[in-house]
Amino acid sequence: MDGFVGQDHILGEGKLVRQIVDGKVGLPSLILWGPPGSGKTTLARILAESGKTYFVPFSAVLSGVKEVRALVAEGKDRLKMSGQRTALFVDEIHRFNKAQQDAFLPHVENGSIILLGATTENPSFEVIAPLLSRCRVVTLQPLAPEHVTQVIQRALEDEEEGLSDKGLNLEEAALQFLVEFSQGDARRALNVLEVAADMASQQKLSLISLAMIEEAAQHKSLLYDKAGDEHYNLISAFIKSMRGSDPNAALYWMMRMLEGGEDPLFIARRMIIFAAEDIGNADPQALQVAVAVKDAVHFVGLPEGKIPLGQGVTYLASAPKSNASYKAMHAAEEDAKKKGPLPVPLHLRNAPTALMKSMGYGQGYQYAHDQEGSVVDHEHLPEELAGTVYYRPTTMGEEARIKARLESWERHRKRKADATPPRKQG
Repeated sequence: MDGFVGQDHILGEGKLVRQIVDGKVGLPSLILWGPPGSGKTTLARILAESGKTYFVPFSAVLSGVKEVRALVAEGKDRLKMSGQRTALFVDEIHRFNKAQQDAFLPHVENGSIILLGATTENPSFEVIAPLLSRCRVVTLQPLAPEHVTQVIQRALEDEEEGLSDKGLNLEEAALQFLVEFSQGDARRALNVLEVAADMASQQKLSLISLAMIEEAAQHKSLLYDKAGDEHYNLISAFIKSMRGSDPNAALYWMMRMLEGGEDPLFIARRMIIFAAEDIGNADPQALQVAVAVKDAVHFVGLPEGKIPLGQGVTYLASAPKSNASYKAMHAAEEDAKKKGPLPVPLHLRNAPTALMKSMGYGQGYQYAHDQEGSVVDHEHLPEELAGTVYYRPTTMGEEARIKARLESWERHRKRKADATPPRKQG
């Protein structure tokens, strides 16, 4: 366990995984849920060894129910002969359909095997409920940059299983690129490192350069400093391209950021802000699209998360634009700050007590649903701000209809105000 990198959130004192490793609790059936290269297989092996079980690796991609039954039978024999339980590790368990997953149920239930399932998909959707109820779910996270760095450095220095015999070092720029390229996937980083190490050895070099890592990854590094000027330059170009209704440029700047290692959720958050600020009520659905993109990216992650991002960006860039609601918000904010706590008009106050009613609370309030056209003609702003207009809809998209509706209501109010009450016949 000392050689396991990352996943501190499940390895702390008192956590289930730590207690299993320390021998304080027995090994239960587990579903290990996490992204590629986060250590699911390694952790399963460590847990099986800690629990003194016989570890049997098994792939849901390559095998089926027939193989499961054979392994279960072997596990039962092993338990009878030596008293040792079998930990059956099923990689990509989500690849099994419902009927195939059902095959595990009786054996997990009676303890014939300990099931260790690994999946990159949400087990709530991909593992059948009866099996899920009999297993504990352990959630792994993508490795942090410092953990990937640790894995890479250990691979270079390890004498038994690493590249120590090659006597190689890694250029700082190459290390930074490799960490960012891995996206928290240790396996991805190690695969690229191994290819680059072979290239360096063939050329009898002791230093692995950025160019070698790029060649091994088949991926060129882009100038992008997530904490520096280029970060702000690219996000500025991205926003201004959407504001300028240019979906092609917006897509390009988005991909520049993603290829440079930007957090896709940062891009999604900027899209949500943009939808409210620059599209507003010209297309009220734009905000819903942006929020849906954020949820989709968070759910599926990269690389598939690029797909909903691309859809959302093209939608926002192609939508009619209006910042009328954004400007109205700031104008109202300015008055709220400058004018201070202006009193609420009496007719807008609730009057739950007789005293409040006697003070005029609620008097003159018009219930909109009882009025002609559901339009009232009394003021809703404080007296000092009466008649102030903050929101001025444009003629773009849906906002043109909002503009026409507000103007119609205003004409209706004026007609009511100008109307002369009929005289009584005497």
